[in-house]
Amino acid sequence: MAAPVDFLNEEEVKGYLDNIGTEYTYQCYKEKQPEGCHRLVEYYEGIKKNFEAAAKLLKMNCEQNELSESCYKLGAYYVTGKGGLPVDLKAAYNCFLKSCNKGGKKSVDSCHNVGLLLHDGRVNDEKPDPVSARDYYEKACEGKLAASCFNLSAMYLQGDNGIAKDMSKALHYSEKACDLGHIWGCANASRMYKLGDGVSQNDSKAESLKKRAKELHTKQKEAVSQIAFGE
Repeated sequence: MAAPVDFLNEEEVKGYLDNIGTEYTYQCYKEKQPEGCHRLVEYYEGIKKNFEAAAKLLKMNCEQNELSESCYKLGAYYVTGKGGLPVDLKAAYNCFLKSCNKGGKKSVDSCHNVGLLLHDGRVNDEKPDPVSARDYYEKACEGKLAASCFNLSAMYLQGDNGIAKDMSKALHYSEKACDLGHIWGCANASRMYKLGDGVSQNDSKAESLKKRAKELHTKQKEAVSQIAFGE
């Protein structure tokens, strides 16, 4: 058994990190493990701060190995122009779409991002496509992503190009977003019950949802405060 690493010893830590890099490189290039390549990407990012190398490896791991997590991260690189890549929303869209369809740890987030880019229209010659966006929001909402559920509720609350206003669906997705911790999902559902807007008026339900929104808001402020204190 190898001796434990003394993390107060700079040389030992350096050797330990170099060994990790060697291991991930072997997994990626010798054993042809897509997951090993993704671990090597994270090593380049977190340890080496070499985002150009990370970007090149992400392209290979997404385009050749089609690993969902790498496609998601590559899409994020294209959105911001990270790692020397150009800002390219169409390339980002294709990466997110591949990740969404492949499944995996980041597929739900990718489906949401596909929805956002379709809804925005910048990947389709400035022509928003809310109907297609809705399909991807639905996938992400089913995967329990609160933001997608909320976006669906907003679509049905107001109506959108090709999507008819539907207060029943608006309430359904608002409550689902609320259940997943979305403050505005709770607030919108509370208002609908309070006014009887598309649903039978229910002051008790409205108050319960309002209370939930306040609780989430308090938790959010506490979390921000703790981060600031930690900095």
